[in-house]
Amino acid sequence: MRMPRRGLVIQARTRWLLVGLALLFSLVLLMYLLECAPQTDGNGSLPGVVGESMGKEYYQALLQEQEEHYQNRATSLKRQIAQLKQELQEMSDKLKSLQEKKSPKVNGMNYQGTKEQTSNDLLEFLHSQIDKAEVSVGAKLPSEYGVIPFESFTSMKVFQLEMGLTRHPEEKPVRKDKRDELVEVIEAGLEVINNPDEEDGQDEDDGVGDRQLYSENDFIEGYYRTERDKGTQYELFYKKMDGMEYRHVTLFRPFGPLMKVKSETVDISRSIINVIVPLAGRTEAFAQFMQNFRDVCIHQDKRVHLTVVYFGQDGLSEVKSILESVSRETDFHNYTLVSLNEEFNRGRGLDMGARAWEKGEVLMFFCDVDIYFTAEFLNSCRLNAEPGKKVFYPVVFSLYNPAIVYANQDIPPPVEQQLVHKKDSGFWRDFGFGMTCQYRTDFLTVGGFDLEVKGWGGEDVHLYRKYLHGDLMVIRTPVPGLFHLWHEKHCADELTPEQYRMCIQSKAMNEASHSHLGMLVFRDEIEAHLRKQAYRTNSEPV
Repeated sequence: MRMPRRGLVIQARTRWLLVGLALLFSLVLLMYLLECAPQTDGNGSLPGVVGESMGKEYYQALLQEQEEHYQNRATSLKRQIAQLKQELQEMSDKLKSLQEKKSPKVNGMNYQGTKEQTSNDLLEFLHSQIDKAEVSVGAKLPSEYGVIPFESFTSMKVFQLEMGLTRHPEEKPVRKDKRDELVEVIEAGLEVINNPDEEDGQDEDDGVGDRQLYSENDFIEGYYRTERDKGTQYELFYKKMDGMEYRHVTLFRPFGPLMKVKSETVDISRSIINVIVPLAGRTEAFAQFMQNFRDVCIHQDKRVHLTVVYFGQDGLSEVKSILESVSRETDFHNYTLVSLNEEFNRGRGLDMGARAWEKGEVLMFFCDVDIYFTAEFLNSCRLNAEPGKKVFYPVVFSLYNPAIVYANQDIPPPVEQQLVHKKDSGFWRDFGFGMTCQYRTDFLTVGGFDLEVKGWGGEDVHLYRKYLHGDLMVIRTPVPGLFHLWHEKHCADELTPEQYRMCIQSKAMNEASHSHLGMLVFRDEIEAHLRKQAYRTNSEPV
């Protein structure tokens, strides 16, 4: 790893610090001279009859008070000057020590052969920050809340988890401080790609004329997260408009200059995704899901296999009919229907779907029938999961009840028009871990789902914790192309107390935003106010 002229940077910063301290010393001295200069007061008493009537004692007391004030001020300034002199001396000693380290004595003579010692020490420290951070390998974490999630961004927007009640799930335009930071990062990634080192895996025979140059328009998406005691990690992806190869650049800012961690080409042109959907009943929702699947997976992506695991017999014939109809109309045959005549169990369904695949390694997307995804999300799925290294746990944007969000309209708009990242339209479902992209071998290696979990909820958290306790890196970030469509939720009496609590919590959060729920709570009060206003208006004389 090459870090150009770090020693010169340190020397320049030290010189500027000394110049700054000297200027500060001059400023304090100037303040001292101004304070000690005699002042004139236009509102003071002039010599004459009035002054003489107040007596000699008054003027002596006034002069003594002014003299004490200047003496105290002078003492304070002298103390500050002494402190500045001490700090200057300390900085001079440190600079002398630094120079001695750079030019140590050998047999009583100054030796100039170690000029880069300080630069090497800095490099060693910065590299130790990278080694300590969770950049190249995963860290074992105690719980599902221990992972530091990424925030995702494009050249125009940032998708963030920590909203509170004032921030937005999607910021556009980005705040200036964050925009400047991300612009710098995108440009640094372009510099790495367009001017590769030997270690980047580029052929040395390739000249500049033969190599494709990338620009800001080729930036697709990025993720960043900050470990407060180490630095900020950036994962950047670039792609030419007409190509299928992505360039992936990892950068790290160890509370200092950006450092390149790696630069690699990611070819996803042959990466098949097995979308696994557990299902019981809900045939109308499945028909809507298949419409989205047809548009995104069959017509656009064309590298997807669908596995549907159906529980029970009620509705099975309708599901078969929907699949066969799509197959006939689109000539799509890459699907598998697994039928289980037993009670619905999401973990069991996903486990059966994973084991039903018989063609070796494959990237799996565990999905639900209420999920709407885009072709861009499928590529994010491919880019952020790697066998034996990392699993992808995207944060879904969950849409609120359209009957509440669009209550001022006669009917809610089509689903495609509801897919917006606004505070009153939905929220980042950061407590949900059900949607995930991971390779089949990794899933089987950690032992899959806990099949003892019955009914709704809990199985996804158990699997998520297994990865956190292992060595694989967990990529956790909100993604703009993944939505959870609202549907009425029923919490069954058969659930355990913990499952029932989770179900009710999820149901409450799914309904509406804080402001819309407030309007519902105070609806009677609002209507009463409107009636009073109408009565007053009608009662006023014409």
